[in-house]
Amino acid sequence: MTLSLALLLLGVVAAVAAPRLLSRADWREREPVVALWVWQCVVAAVLLCFGLSMTFSAAAAWQAVRGHVFAPAPHGVVEAYALAAYGPWSAVIAVLLACGGAWTAAMLIREIRRARVRRGQRRADLLVRFPLLPGEEPGADRLVVLEGERPDAWWLPGGAAPRLVVTTAALRRLKGRQLDAVLAHEQGHARARHDWLLHCASALATGFPQIPVFAAFRGEMHRLVELAADDVASRRFGRLTIALALVELNEDRGVFGPGPASSHTGLPQRVDRLLTAAPRLTAGRRLRLTAAASLVPAVPLLVAFVPGLSALG
Repeated sequence: MTLSLALLLLGVVAAVAAPRLLSRADWREREPVVALWVWQCVVAAVLLCFGLSMTFSAAAAWQAVRGHVFAPAPHGVVEAYALAAYGPWSAVIAVLLACGGAWTAAMLIREIRRARVRRGQRRADLLVRFPLLPGEEPGADRLVVLEGERPDAWWLPGGAAPRLVVTTAALRRLKGRQLDAVLAHEQGHARARHDWLLHCASALATGFPQIPVFAAFRGEMHRLVELAADDVASRRFGRLTIALALVELNEDRGVFGPGPASSHTGLPQRVDRLLTAAPRLTAGRRLRLTAAASLVPAVPLLVAFVPGLSALG
């Protein structure tokens, strides 16, 4: 049972220590895309630890599972894992981890369904406020303008023609290329499929709120996807343009004042980041960080394969 417990312990240590280590990194706001990749690799490594621990525990507890897991392996490799010495607790660990996996899948399915319901309600509301004329076919217009006294803009994904919806109040406020910058920001979300990242992060944090890495993962995903989309827009239209667009759309909502709203939205920090324009990391350092993060999920795999590789050697 040593290997199963080692993988389980490795997952627990990573789940506790990873958020603390990543919170100290001073490059996250300068390279949000790299930070997104690092977080995904860390969470994948934690999930791999738990999944592999479940697999070896189940293989030790039940002969049928062992036959599937080690079917192509030589007899010496099976003996190297010493599955017979795992004891009765292997079944308990396997069942608990399997329940955790099923609960995670259920939370993800619930999150996706809720997102679809919200998107359907928004589309229904859009049809009420922006109805098609008799004989008119749904077009491929990427921009829909709604009457509204509150400046607002949002991307409506899904369907054959995803659209950017803006209110007339937003059009009155946005000047020059600011509307194009807002459109580029929302398209950055859509092209990178940030909605799927947010669904997965929310499912893990909702299902296991006491696990630090999952709670931190959700918070960082919400923050980093906005920074990444800001960068997409700023590369095309300039940092000042997208910063002014954010101010124009949100200045009447109290998010730039001293109240609690400013700390919850993170908009003042986003605007400050755009205006200060900290230099990006060098291409070499970005490549090294990306490569190092890609190796993180390989650690539990290496731990799992060490006994088998030793037997073959």
